[in-house]
Amino acid sequence: MTAAGKEVILVPGLWYGPWSMSVIALRLRKLGYCVSYFAYRSTKVTPEDCAESLAELTRATPAGAPHLVGHSMGGLVILRMLAMSDAPPAGRVVLLGTPIQGSEAARRALQLPGGGALLGDAADILCEGSQGLDGSRAVGMIAGSRAVGLGRVAGLKGKASDGTVALSETESGGLTARIALPVSHTGMLFSSRVAREVACFLEQGQFSPDQAAGQQQAPLR
Repeated sequence: MTAAGKEVILVPGLWYGPWSMSVIALRLRKLGYCVSYFAYRSTKVTPEDCAESLAELTRATPAGAPHLVGHSMGGLVILRMLAMSDAPPAGRVVLLGTPIQGSEAARRALQLPGGGALLGDAADILCEGSQGLDGSRAVGMIAGSRAVGLGRVAGLKGKASDGTVALSETESGGLTARIALPVSHTGMLFSSRVAREVACFLEQGQFSPDQAAGQQQAPLR
């Protein structure tokens, strides 16, 4: 049986399947974590229904409240679930390039021909972001600062970003800690450095001291 505190659910982002987080999963498993994936049709199911399905998976986790790691829109689904009135118990949360403040790239995409069909049911949550962080949970953000991606074409040119999500879109006063690493929006999924910081936050509720230098962190939860 997996020890309490070693269960992790990975939630992929828009258009990404569980395969996209397989490298992070492999590295977490090597550290003794029991990893499962939350698969959902990001453009075909409403965020509310996604949050309900994630809540069911979270409640069914054998070893108690699992940790949650979400990439991009996956992080917004996690936050939507945690904001539910009957949200299940959950451990620590790590967001990877999640546009908490809403995505300018998504808003620009909606103005293009076919943009609405491209984003589907994900449009609202991507454009609006999440205002559900109140500081009551241990939530860490790993943002990317390597601007490689289609987001530069969709309105992010000239802004500090990971190529898809602007650094400013990953900010929130309700975060426990936030760091920016030199990775792109997709590249962060394959970065050993990112995986180490994910594991560090899940274990300690904060990022490693060398990465957190100059970053504000709330008290350990």
